[in-house]
Amino acid sequence: MRILFVGCVESSYILLQSLLEHKKEIVGVITKKEAGLNADYKDLSVLCLNYGIDYKYISNINDEEVIRYVREKNADIIYCFGWSQIIKKELLEITPMGVIGFHPAALPNNRGRHPIIWALALGLNETASTFFKMDEGADTGDIVSQVKIPICESDYAADLYENIMCAAKKQVLEFTENLENGSCRTISQKKQAGNTWRKRGHRDGIIDWRMGSYAIYNLIRALSHPYIGAEFEYKEKYYKVWKSEIVKSDGKYQNIEPGRIIKKVSDHEFYVKSYDDIIHILECDTIDALEGECL
Repeated sequence: MRILFVGCVESSYILLQSLLEHKKEIVGVITKKEAGLNADYKDLSVLCLNYGIDYKYISNINDEEVIRYVREKNADIIYCFGWSQIIKKELLEITPMGVIGFHPAALPNNRGRHPIIWALALGLNETASTFFKMDEGADTGDIVSQVKIPICESDYAADLYENIMCAAKKQVLEFTENLENGSCRTISQKKQAGNTWRKRGHRDGIIDWRMGSYAIYNLIRALSHPYIGAEFEYKEKYYKVWKSEIVKSDGKYQNIEPGRIIKKVSDHEFYVKSYDDIIHILECDTIDALEGECL
């Protein structure tokens, strides 16, 4: 089965590498030369050069030059894993077996943008790794493979990312073999079922110390590496936070306002009052605030 691969992020690299290591026939790769808005951007050309695979850098997946490239490759199917643009009908219909997409969420729930970030920011205890046949909607096509992924309260973005990819690597090899031998079964999605997560903006990543401690903790772990980091503002400057923990105060600081620094350990570590409890900031940008100051 001749596969044309599309992707430009870390998950794309991991899945393409797995396919190549298992000697699946990749006839071409479409990727990006620059990160753009992708915090977890990964240049796939490195893999292509190592394995002697033809590749093409593009900016818009629906451009006519991309259509021509796909036609020239005479692929049986397109694997589009890690690409944020909606693929239009013309490209969806070029290959006989269509296009398979990847969405790290439990479709039909949680379609849309930033599924790993939203899952952690909302404090979910479970997500999924889902592959599906792409149609003109956003994450609405028939499900090819889905595996549930538990989320631990201690998981940061990198942890959840790794857990999802461990499952995804096994899934992609399994359904590829099923597609090759004609035994792949799909499950249709109800178009009106589930929900769709919106695109996140800069304001969504800003810590407001008036938030509850769990909301702050979840936001920090959601936006930690490989993403852009949650931020707080102090003296008209933004500081990124990468790691934290909740310290129960048992009402000891009930009369202290949110944002007050309870204890400073170093320029990268301090304890700060949230709405209810104490947030222990374990790793952040260098800050020269003093104990007792209010952020």
